[in-house]
Parts: sequence; structure tokens; C-alpha cells
Amino acid sequence: MNPTRYARICQMMAMRQPDLTICLEEVHKPHNVSAVIRTADAVGIHQIHAVWPTQQLRTQLSSAAGSNSWVQVKTHSSVEQAINQFKTAGMQVLATNLSDKAVDFRQIDYTKPTCIIMGQEKKGISKQAIELADHDIIIPMAGMVQSLNVSVASALILYEAQRQRQLAGMYQRKESTLSEEDQQKLLFEGGYPVLAAVSHRKGLERPFIDKQGQIIASEPWWAAMQATTAASTAK
Repeated sequence: MNPTRYARICQMMAMRQPDLTICLEEVHKPHNVSAVIRTADAVGIHQIHAVWPTQQLRTQLSSAAGSNSWVQVKTHSSVEQAINQFKTAGMQVLATNLSDKAVDFRQIDYTKPTCIIMGQEKKGISKQAIELADHDIIIPMAGMVQSLNVSVASALILYEAQRQRQLAGMYQRKESTLSEEDQQKLLFEGGYPVLAAVSHRKGLERPFIDKQGQIIASEPWWAAMQATTAASTAK
């Protein structure tokens, strides 16, 4: 990849916030899933989570979840499993829920490790998620409507989190805090999307990307890639 592309990806990785995430609880409309992923990328979220308990739902939304290669989507079979993982990682868990104890979403300290649970479009957040969450949060509404579209609500909350973290200097890192494996994955798939697609289709191991953004791979790896290209060209 050219130096400009490599520098841009490295800058993006340095601004990623691995301790900030969002969890979609049975959000079932593909355009909402895609919109949330796009916003997550924009505010520097590396991985989002989704509770999709049935295989039918996971299959239905897989294309929407894969629409943005810059953000990982991890699925869970239950909200209990997901929240236990967040709490084990030391995250505060916020539930978007209109209740007597709910606070304005802007009163939360998002500089802490945080996961925001967003409920299903029609039924909202589940009773289980509400019981397990640390705080209920609301978006104040001055009109007759009592709720916003899930993707719009997600964007409002995530941009408040971004605002607080920017003020705290959490986007001014010189180096990424992502794991080496995650960095290599982003560099290869983002810097060489065509080669990455072929490599994945062939079941090849991911090559190493050096500090100049160049692929370091063995001769057998290159031979396998060239054989794939030659076969495709011959058709």
C-alpha cells in the first residue's frame, strides 16, 4: 500500500477506543445495524457486540454486520452472556431505559470503560438487561414522541462519549493500544482488500505487514496467491 494509506490506517488505529463499545440486543433491521456500525467507526470504536439468539437472525443480519470491515462485530447468544463479559472486562454497563432511576445520558462519565446496551426496535431493552445493567440512561424528549430510532439514539450517546474522551485527551495517542493481531488484521484487510479477499478464500494465513506498510510473506504464500490470480484470469 502507498505511504499515505498506511499512515492513515495507523492514525485510525491510534485513535481506536477498545474500552468503549455498544451492544445491540436483538436489533433486527439491517439498515439500523449498518448505521450503528458506521457511527461506531466514526467515533473510534474497534468492536461492537450484538445479541442475536437465533441462527435465522444471525444469518439475516450477517451482511449488514459485514458492511464495514473496520469494525468487528462479536455476537452473543444471550444478553446475560454479553453483560457478564463486559463486567469481567471492568466496564460499566448502561441500559437505555425509561425508568424512575434513569439519568440524562450526558451525566454519565464515558471516560470510564463503558458498554451501552441498545434495545430491539419494537420491544426495547429486555428485563434481563435492565436488571444486570449498572445504570439506566435516557435521552430527554421535549415532544410527544417518547423514543428515537435505535441508530439515531446510538449516535447521540456515542458522540457524547467521544466528546468527553476528546476533552480527556483519549484520542491523542501516538500509538495504538489494540493488540498486535488486531492491528495486523486491519492493516492487511484495509490496506490490501483485494489480496485479503483472495487470501481468505484460499484459506491462507494472514501475512505480516511491516512498518512501511509492505507485505512480508513466504514464497509459497505468494505462489498460492499468484496461482489463484492466474486461474481467475484464465476463466
